[in-house]
Amino acid sequence: MSRGTINKVILIGRLGKDPDMRYAPSGTAIASFSLATNHNSKDAEGNWQTQTEWHNVKTFGRQAEFVGEYLKKGRLAFVEGRLQTSSWEDQNGQKKYKTEILAQDIQLLGSRSDNEAQESTAPATTNQAPAQTKPAQPAQPEQNEQVEEDDLPF
Repeated sequence: MSRGTINKVILIGRLGKDPDMRYAPSGTAIASFSLATNHNSKDAEGNWQTQTEWHNVKTFGRQAEFVGEYLKKGRLAFVEGRLQTSSWEDQNGQKKYKTEILAQDIQLLGSRSDNEAQESTAPATTNQAPAQTKPAQPAQPEQNEQVEEDDLPF
């Protein structure tokens, strides 16, 4: 990391559809999904308006396998990662850009009943303890324990 620069994204939102799973030629799992977040503000007349923002998220390896197994459309998730923008030329020679979040940490949030009943893509604004954390690394079995609400960083 260069001194003086930071590229960090933290989101809590709901999946817009089931994750897209694929595998690189090397066998590395790759998961891609869209995450919806909301921003509420008052309009000129004083009425509350909700603006939904869609974020493209991609992750790799064991994290991608977790996503493919546990995250589904409508589920509430915590995503932490960094932004990456790629560019290419389309068939007409037009320059195109795509910005994605390369996720380094993804956690399933909300209670099991909340997630099972939730079919909407509207993000929740509550901070809830994770019902399931990502699978533990082999040398760190304590990561498989459930996180208490007081331990959450937000």
